[in-house]
Amino acid sequence: MGEFIKGKELCRGFFFDIAKPILDRQFPGLTYTACLLGYGSDVLGYDDPVSTDHMWGPRFYLFLQEEDLGLKADILKAFSAQFPPLYKGYHVHFSPPDPNDQGIRHAVEGVPGKVDPLIFFYTPEEYLDFYLGAHQFDALTDLEWLSFSENRLLTLVKGDFYVDELHLAERLAPLQYYPENVWLYLIASNWGMISQEQAFVKRCASRGDDTGSILVCARIAERLMRLAFLYCRQYAPYSKWFGTAFQQLPLPPEIPEAIHDAVTASTIQQREEKIVLAQQLLAKLHNSLSLTAPVSDKAVSYFERDIQVIYADKIAQAVQEKLTGSLAQAPLIGSLSQVSNFVDLYEDVSKRPAMESLYQ
Repeated sequence: MGEFIKGKELCRGFFFDIAKPILDRQFPGLTYTACLLGYGSDVLGYDDPVSTDHMWGPRFYLFLQEEDLGLKADILKAFSAQFPPLYKGYHVHFSPPDPNDQGIRHAVEGVPGKVDPLIFFYTPEEYLDFYLGAHQFDALTDLEWLSFSENRLLTLVKGDFYVDELHLAERLAPLQYYPENVWLYLIASNWGMISQEQAFVKRCASRGDDTGSILVCARIAERLMRLAFLYCRQYAPYSKWFGTAFQQLPLPPEIPEAIHDAVTASTIQQREEKIVLAQQLLAKLHNSLSLTAPVSDKAVSYFERDIQVIYADKIAQAVQEKLTGSLAQAPLIGSLSQVSNFVDLYEDVSKRPAMESLYQ
């Protein structure tokens, strides 16, 4: 294997160089969509050589019409017989799905004429129901939006389409970002959750609980980072890539610097100073967008104690007053996909109705 090739580049080249000529030659007139989307660090562009150890390599999704699904076996047979074992130094042949490891497949050495590639066949409706729990997106309710996995929304809108005769990209267009009311609700929720702990960074430390102070500071820092994604109108990925994506947001450099300094501070004085500064900077960013009447970013004493806050609850309240419909009276709990270790909830599409009930 030579120099590492990013997955998106590898998969696009593989489709056009190898797969498409076979489809054009042996299945002329076939109506399909071919793309790379959904799971995988390569979809988001964050893959590196470490990513290549499983479920990575020359691959793509092939979406067919319902009436053409019967061709799957013939297409796979053609691919198996004609795909090369290697493409640009990467194995095209993959091991069988491991039943003891969530069906994981690994790129392994293959032989000409017997290649088992990593190609996924679906109808658009079948895939979207499996991956997101819905396939119609033109009239989603606010509660339906909040029940979606934010990371999955991101991995759909970041898809790379090679051929799109089934107009899947157009179908996904309504998912490009949260609608206004949901967006405001998530902003209000994150400020509200910050307000619940805003005084505890200093208070924990004053009681000799430096570990507790660090944990509270880190939680506030994550909420501030989520606000940054929201103010930039970008979906946040799941925890593995959360910090990486945050560093790429179009933010004033003072914001990531203050957050980093807060979570790495060695003294309570530095920790409090920097986490309060980070809140002030996010409040300034909030004001620059004119979402509400100007909110105060001034640091003041918390009930005249030796604790500095900006009263984040007042920002949450100002945004909450802009909410309409079912979210106007909903508790400010954000979405479950904004809780990093709730993966078993927000990644399970069958639990979406139960999640929607939390806001009622």
